Amino acid sequence: MQNWKQKRSHMQHYDLQAEIYDKQYVGEQNAKIETVLKNMKFGLNESVLDIGCGTGFLFPYLTKKVGFIVGVELSSKELQEAKKRIRKTHNILLVRADADNLPFRDHSFDKGFMISILQNMPEPKKTILEMKRVNKLEASFAVTGLKKKFTSEKFCESLKNAQLEIVMFDDDEQLKGYIVVCVNG
Repeated sequence: MQNWKQKRSHMQHYDLQAEIYDKQYVGEQNAKIETVLKNMKFGLNESVLDIGCGTGFLFPYLTKKVGFIVGVELSSKELQEAKKRIRKTHNILLVRADADNLPFRDHSFDKGFMISILQNMPEPKKTILEMKRVNKLEASFAVTGLKKKFTSEKFCESLKNAQLEIVMFDDDEQLKGYIVVCVNG
């Protein structure tokens, strides 16, 4: 029950922030995404899952590089903002769902993204394992973690404990978070 209270609190916070979120975080989010994209390759037939998609910062970067994108978000107001961003896009589906209980079959996606979500989750390990479950074996994941919530050791340890192989780690001093690309082992 405590976990849901924490999630509901974050959801309410992001519902209130949705209309101004882009203005507040555009620089930070875009820097994280650009760092990740330098370290991942994409195919036109691939499917991508963006867990905690927020207002959809990632979508413009990927719409022409992959076949299909699914954005998952718990905040209905953030999803409304994301919907505005994808108005003329046909390969993106938005789903309101809990990141710890995704409504997808095992091994459904080729790539996964969790940008700026883990610090809001009551049990980050559970969220990582859920991402791993819905992505294919050998899938690449991009994950970020807020520095004030995780030490670099704890952050990497949580990924390794989920049997993910870290292939890129970035601790850019200019950013508030760690940036990791890992592979589902």
